[in-house]
Amino acid sequence: MLIGELSKRTGVNTHQLRYYESQGLLEPRRGANGYRDYADDAVLTVTQIRRLLEAGLSTQVIAFLLPCATGTAPDLEPCPELLVTLRTRLHGLDEHIDTLIRTREALHDYIDTTERRLPSHYQDCDSTTPQPAPA
Repeated sequence: MLIGELSKRTGVNTHQLRYYESQGLLEPRRGANGYRDYADDAVLTVTQIRRLLEAGLSTQVIAFLLPCATGTAPDLEPCPELLVTLRTRLHGLDEHIDTLIRTREALHDYIDTTERRLPSHYQDCDSTTPQPAPA
């Protein structure tokens, strides 16, 4: 099938499909006319790529995991280093979440401290509505 048909069948625009190809995730054949020619299983591959992207995985990690993927979920067969790769990504996310939590707590502290220093006639204002920063 041509790239337009693959795009139509998967709901993924052609620009993204060409990007997946550049990342080594899709490997179309080239017709005599130079057009990309995708096998029928490319629909499944694109579905797997999209689901793995939704899980927050990079295209580099997906390229590593894709040979282990089966089905549309996709299910991952226990390929070498698969769990290490997934656990490494999860650890990175956990660290990022911890950083965001600390940042949120620091901002709450700044807001609380600043609000306590406001004169009483300003404390009646709605302090929960974000105000634009001064220009």
